[in-house]
Amino acid sequence: MNVNEIIKDLKNKQFKPVYLLHGDEEYYIDLISNYIEKNALSDAEKGFNQTILYGKDLEISALINTAKQYPMMSNYQVVIVREAQDLKIDKAAEAFQAYCENPLKSTILVLCHKHGKFDKRKKVYKIIEKSGLVFESALLYDNKIPAWIEDYIKSKNYHINPQAAALLASYLGNDLSKITNELEKLMLNIAQGQEIGTREIQDNIGISKEYNVFELQAALQKRDVLKANQIINYFEANPKLNPLVLILGNLYSWFTKILKYHYISDKSQLARELGVHPFFVKDYEAAARTYNMGKTYQAIAVLREYDLKIKGVDIASGTTAGQLMKEMVWKLIH
Repeated sequence: MNVNEIIKDLKNKQFKPVYLLHGDEEYYIDLISNYIEKNALSDAEKGFNQTILYGKDLEISALINTAKQYPMMSNYQVVIVREAQDLKIDKAAEAFQAYCENPLKSTILVLCHKHGKFDKRKKVYKIIEKSGLVFESALLYDNKIPAWIEDYIKSKNYHINPQAAALLASYLGNDLSKITNELEKLMLNIAQGQEIGTREIQDNIGISKEYNVFELQAALQKRDVLKANQIINYFEANPKLNPLVLILGNLYSWFTKILKYHYISDKSQLARELGVHPFFVKDYEAAARTYNMGKTYQAIAVLREYDLKIKGVDIASGTTAGQLMKEMVWKLIH
């Protein structure tokens, strides 16, 4: 089941006796467990029938005893185990397996296993798959984040243009919890129905609409030395928002897509093949005219060179990140 199907069942009060929520992406684990915590029971029922536990401080025997309790003046009790990855399940594996094989139908047991996947080889994993529900919350690839931002904004009855979504994804990464926090703050200051563009991103989040990695890419594509240096100077003056490792990562992704462009024979499928919004296809067409296949390979070699330098390899003592960026951009343009 996907997350939307799970939330739909929860809204319809169709509960499973055991939920194993696991994976690297915390956002969906929190989304499901928080929904159960807030909505499975009424406020009056929660006092006697809702228990929040933490894996690090929890003995399996105590968890089983809690799960076996019957609800008071309610159809269900809710037991949520946060940080379940710290549970010492192996110390009482048989007892826990026995409970999961025949769980109390009036208990909703939620195991929030974060920072990695639950070991699918364990017998208890397969038992929970049969008796309850297992949901794996996987990290989204970076190229999926802009579309995710657009969908999230749309679900809140707002609209964001593709360039603004890509700008946010570029600077916020793929941490969905961090992204949603920023989007929620952004939407507080924007009227519903108003399109969110780069101006709104600059005014409310602080990412410059003129001095960002996309404008740097445009300057490289046009071989605009003056503009490129203005952007680099801005990055140097605002290092926390524009770390060199972030700039390198984005430029590497950009040049990799330009290289891929040169290898795509069917240019009618560029957006799908490159994994970008159709809005950006024209930018890659222009970039590919500036950087032919050979020059693209050379640019990627430059990026690899400076990736090593920011890690301290073959670098003169006292060289700053700003100096490295200026050297790198000069080589990319020339």
